[in-house]
Amino acid sequence: MELEHKLKLFYITSIFSMLFAVLGFSYNAWRMELTEDNNNIRTASFEVLTQLSEMEQVIYAAHYDKNMVDGSPRKAWVKVGLIVDLSSLISPHVERDSNDLKTLWSESWQMVKDDETATQNLVMQIDKIRDSIKLALGDLQ
Repeated sequence: MELEHKLKLFYITSIFSMLFAVLGFSYNAWRMELTEDNNNIRTASFEVLTQLSEMEQVIYAAHYDKNMVDGSPRKAWVKVGLIVDLSSLISPHVERDSNDLKTLWSESWQMVKDDETATQNLVMQIDKIRDSIKLALGDLQ
C-alpha cells in the first residue's frame, strides 16, 4: 500500500510538472512572438518617420527653394512607395493614412513647386501619418 501511495504521488507530481512546463513554454513562446511583432512595428515606424521627414525636405526644396534637384518628384515617389510598403507593418490606420498620402501626392506633385495650398496639404498629411505612428507605438504591449 505504501508503495502504491508513493507511486500515485510520483505520478501526480510528474503530471503537474509536465503541465507547468508546457504552460511555461507556451507563455514564453507567445511572449517572444509578441515581442518580435512589437520590434517589427517599432523598426518600421522609425523608418517611416525617417522617410516622411526626407519627403518633407523634398517638398520644401521644390516649393520654397525652387530646387528641382533636391526637390525632384522622383525622389518623393520613391519615398512615398517605401512609406506605403512599410506602413502595412505598423497598423491599418497608418496604412490608410499612407495610402491617402500616395493619392494626394499623385494628384498634386506637379503643383508643389508653385502652389502653397498643395504644399501645405501634403505637409498636413505627413503630420497626420506621424500622429498615427505615435498612437500605434503607444498602443504596443
